[in-house]
Amino acid sequence: MMRIASVLAAVLFAVPAVAGAASPPLPREKPQIATAESGAAVQPPAAGSRAASVLTTPPPLPRPRGQAALESLPAKELFGAKSNPAPLKPEAIGSYARGCLAGARELAIDGPAWQVMRLSRNRNWGHPALIAYVERLAVEAKEKDGWPGLLVGDLAQPRGGPMLSGHASHQIGLDADIWLNPAPPRRYTEAERETVSAVSVVINREKINPEIWTEAHARLLRRAASYPEVARIFVHPPIKKALCDWARGDRSWLRKIRPWWGHVYHFHVRLRCPAGAPLCKDQPAPPPGDGCGAELASWLKEPPKPKEPVKPKKPPKPKPEMTIAALPDACRAVLTAP
Repeated sequence: MMRIASVLAAVLFAVPAVAGAASPPLPREKPQIATAESGAAVQPPAAGSRAASVLTTPPPLPRPRGQAALESLPAKELFGAKSNPAPLKPEAIGSYARGCLAGARELAIDGPAWQVMRLSRNRNWGHPALIAYVERLAVEAKEKDGWPGLLVGDLAQPRGGPMLSGHASHQIGLDADIWLNPAPPRRYTEAERETVSAVSVVINREKINPEIWTEAHARLLRRAASYPEVARIFVHPPIKKALCDWARGDRSWLRKIRPWWGHVYHFHVRLRCPAGAPLCKDQPAPPPGDGCGAELASWLKEPPKPKEPVKPKKPPKPKPEMTIAALPDACRAVLTAP
């Protein structure tokens, strides 16, 4: 009997030891606005099958942990796995595409004049200056410009840093994507916030869609660019042209409206580094002028067609994943904070 008991004890202690070698789950990759992602659900094992699985399936190789994980895992996995902000003094650290965020504040998913979309991404975090900006813009655009309310897309992750999908920037809590759809007169359900599509306001690289674009869009963008803390706002080139054609009187705000491909469903606001933020790195200011002349024309012009068929090139080698070593040193403290 004593021998049987010792054998049973050995088996009971052996199974958890093997199971514990399995890798921890990767952070969930959240859906994109313009794409639908799906994956098969993992079914729980049938009763009594766990032991058989452990005995017949080799365990996966363990993931690096601790300091080794910080050094070797992609930074997007490390920051994407954090669901809460670092309990530190609010600070934007590094540059917009290479940095992190301490002491982030969460934008409420519902406000008097805004709704946050794609809640599953958990990207409604930002520096307190960004949260204050979004709240102010939403309320003032509704009260003074006739905009029904903002639909807010991605801000930043709880601790900023590189994202698992969708953006190269948005890393220091000073970037915000705001949909060009006006908010409806009711609150979207949680399910609708994952499935409702953003709507493009352009037809092609040169033309705005007159059936969707309205003067209210122009008033919203003018107000969004009017606040002194705004560094620039990215829009698709035809949107910039529509604003140039519409603007009267003071045109200084147009300097901040910058053409950039891909912004057909939303506009992307970028704030300057807040005062007293020594670790935050600003982007150079836009060129002088309203940007409505030759610069804009170069964006709208069709690229020349190649005279000869382009020979296929070898696919470029993928760039190595960004690790924590590529970020400012202060991001280690942000990442490892409780």
